[in-house]
Amino acid sequence: MKYFKNIFCFFTLTGLLVSCQDDFLDLVPKDELTEKTTFTSYENILTYAWGFYDVFPGYVPSIPTSERNGDLFLRAAPNSESDWIWQRITVPGSSSDWNDPYRNIRRINIMLDNLDGSGMDQTSIDHWRSVGYFFRSYNYFELVKKYGSVPWIEHAVGDNDNDVVYGPRTPRDEVTGTMLEQLLWAEEHIKPEGDGPNTVNVHAVRALLSRFGLFEGTWRKYHALGGEEVYLRACAEASEKLMSSFPDLHPSFDEVFNSESLAGVAGVILFKPYASNQYTHGQTARSRNSSGRYDLTRKAVDMYLMTDGETRWTSPLFEGDKSPYTEFRNRDRRFYFTVTPPYEVETPSTNSTEWSFTSDPVHREYIDLMNEISDPVHKTLPQVNWREIVLRQVPHYFDDRKGQGFIISYTGYYYWKNYNRILNNIDFADISDAPVFRMGEILVNYAEAKFELGEFDQGTVDQTINKLRERGYIAGLDIGSIPDDPTRDPAVDPVLWEIRRERAVELMGEGYRPDDLRRWKKMDYVTERKLGRWIKRSEVKKVPILNGASEGYIDYYGEPPAEFPGYYYLWPIPSDQIVLNPQLKQNPGWE
Repeated sequence: MKYFKNIFCFFTLTGLLVSCQDDFLDLVPKDELTEKTTFTSYENILTYAWGFYDVFPGYVPSIPTSERNGDLFLRAAPNSESDWIWQRITVPGSSSDWNDPYRNIRRINIMLDNLDGSGMDQTSIDHWRSVGYFFRSYNYFELVKKYGSVPWIEHAVGDNDNDVVYGPRTPRDEVTGTMLEQLLWAEEHIKPEGDGPNTVNVHAVRALLSRFGLFEGTWRKYHALGGEEVYLRACAEASEKLMSSFPDLHPSFDEVFNSESLAGVAGVILFKPYASNQYTHGQTARSRNSSGRYDLTRKAVDMYLMTDGETRWTSPLFEGDKSPYTEFRNRDRRFYFTVTPPYEVETPSTNSTEWSFTSDPVHREYIDLMNEISDPVHKTLPQVNWREIVLRQVPHYFDDRKGQGFIISYTGYYYWKNYNRILNNIDFADISDAPVFRMGEILVNYAEAKFELGEFDQGTVDQTINKLRERGYIAGLDIGSIPDDPTRDPAVDPVLWEIRRERAVELMGEGYRPDDLRRWKKMDYVTERKLGRWIKRSEVKKVPILNGASEGYIDYYGEPPAEFPGYYYLWPIPSDQIVLNPQLKQNPGWE
């Protein structure tokens, strides 16, 4: 069952609880009323816990927006540079990034505090404690990623618990150590199947262990905190169990992100469901109107391998990047599902739903390819907006729109990973389900953790990277013969470079890259220019070219500040929290 229906039940129950007669509410505080009526049976607690699921972001604009803070994405709109990269961040007065997790944690703690008195059997109590530990750890993970050490709150607090609410920051070791301990306990005590399809179960717990363990382990290693092995080991062991439970990947990379339902889709561990007229999103719409405008950078595109498994620098299959048509040939299939391939068609007008081929056969090369590897519900060309108006050509530049102001690009590498045609003539009411945990992530987590543990070999490659490459229709990796990549960071081992490349390609645009750079302590990558396609001034009149040349790579943003500040690796704590809590100290550098 799609759990959004149960979330509605949760809010309905909450509304009923707080809408009783005034004289009754005068006698019983609202929180106490909730506790007395809710935590008395398994079904009541189940209803209460549906509200926890809202923490999963699903398809929200903040995810592609956050990708701007890394090196592989930009926003194709004026004055849209990343404030992190351009060092314009100031301490916020308040922030939902701090408040929302703690609000969620309080709600979770209320449940945890009431389990022992619920009257349920011990197995049921242990299950719900495990669910609580999962969601509390998920929320604390969001806090630790951003702020580092944060106050740990073990129990629900009230108005008189100022020593807890306004206490000092708990050392990071203690916070993450408790998270790890409780997640491992939850793995042993949660009902293996959870509370039905698409609910938090033992697999979801292991997926969070995989994600959290890799982040914390590598953060500790590259930020010289020590103690990384226990987290990397937790990541590897949880990932390995998931690889056994989910041995297959769904054959279509694209359908993992563009299916009306992800129920039963191979490799999807947990997903956020959407449905018409009930719970919808706008991620697909942003790929099909004038509001999306997210692009990959030249660097991101160069990460995609050729079908022979070689880089564009080493493969004889690469025909050059001076033409968009040659640049796209013989590439990893995930490339075609992430960046709109080039084409050109003719239409009766700029506002037409009809089209025909041009006289040049090159213009239809990728129209034919997408017809072969996709279908009309997903990604066929020509690209159309939400009203089915045909975009005449791609690349389609912001400053060279040719009368069509939708689906425009800065770099020429338009991001369309979430583009589909499940619904037409409906804007911002999309219903494609969003993966929360999927095996594509788990496989790259496992590969990286095993390398960091010194246990990576060809067998690991074949279990992980080569399974993903097989789905991309490219040759596998042989760690005894790694292609020379002239763009490789010389400080990064060549094998680790390939692991990180695979992670970047598999997870492109899903919100991971900025956190990856932060945990690797590689935010210096964002000081590089974000370039686009090679163009000629004689063909594209207004788009800026690097160094003002007559032809070259597109350069909209110019040169960012040369050095990324060390204190920017942690976010500033909102100033209202510092004022309210004298014991809460600001992160160094943000004082």
